[in-house]
Amino acid sequence: MSDASTPSRDEPADPDVRAALTEAARRSGFGRVEPGERPTAHALWGAVGGVRGLIESLLPGFLFLIVFTITQEVAPSVLVPLGIAVVFVLVRALTRSPIAPAVIGLVGIGLSAGLALWTGRAEENFLLGFVINGVWLAALLVSLLVRRPLIGVITALLTGDAEWRADPAKRTVLTVATWLWVGMFVLRLGVQVPFYVAEQAAALAATKLLMGLPLYAAVLWVTWLMVRAVYARGAASTAPAGDAAPE
Repeated sequence: MSDASTPSRDEPADPDVRAALTEAARRSGFGRVEPGERPTAHALWGAVGGVRGLIESLLPGFLFLIVFTITQEVAPSVLVPLGIAVVFVLVRALTRSPIAPAVIGLVGIGLSAGLALWTGRAEENFLLGFVINGVWLAALLVSLLVRRPLIGVITALLTGDAEWRADPAKRTVLTVATWLWVGMFVLRLGVQVPFYVAEQAAALAATKLLMGLPLYAAVLWVTWLMVRAVYARGAASTAPAGDAAPE
């Protein structure tokens, strides 16, 4: 039996699990635009967290780059970003904003700083990022290997479209979109790991800034366009003739 004939296998057996996964998908950057809807700059801005998200994502890495370039010392280069991460948490707490994103960022920066201080190597500040990118890359590749491309699974959770794999157009587009994300993580690791091996911490910091949020936003935008195209076409083909727009 072909995989396209068993779309129901994509649905979690437990409704509570499905509800939790759907909520997680909606909270992700990908869930900012419903499949079939037209993506907007406002939606993309929201997906990266707006002004606050932009600052919290880029400022710690930028400070590391500046401090390390000036001092060539590990301690101040990792402690300054750690301090600003603490400030981010305090600001969110005082303004009663959702604190989880800042706490997660603080934990990541803290672990990375601790590893760099323990080894005395500034490059180790980026090791955790390699691990995270590697885990995402492995998850995407496994999803493709088992013919459940991750972007398709997320889209199905957002739309309730359990039969997407039975539609050749949707299956192809969502598979290609998943490969697009594979390419992003491969590109990151392929460019940054050689700098890590060569102990070029400043170059590593600069490339991480360029290939972090900006590259993520670009790939997310292209993914939205791809998913919108295939779902909008599907909606148009199934609409009653009387619903067509007048010429």
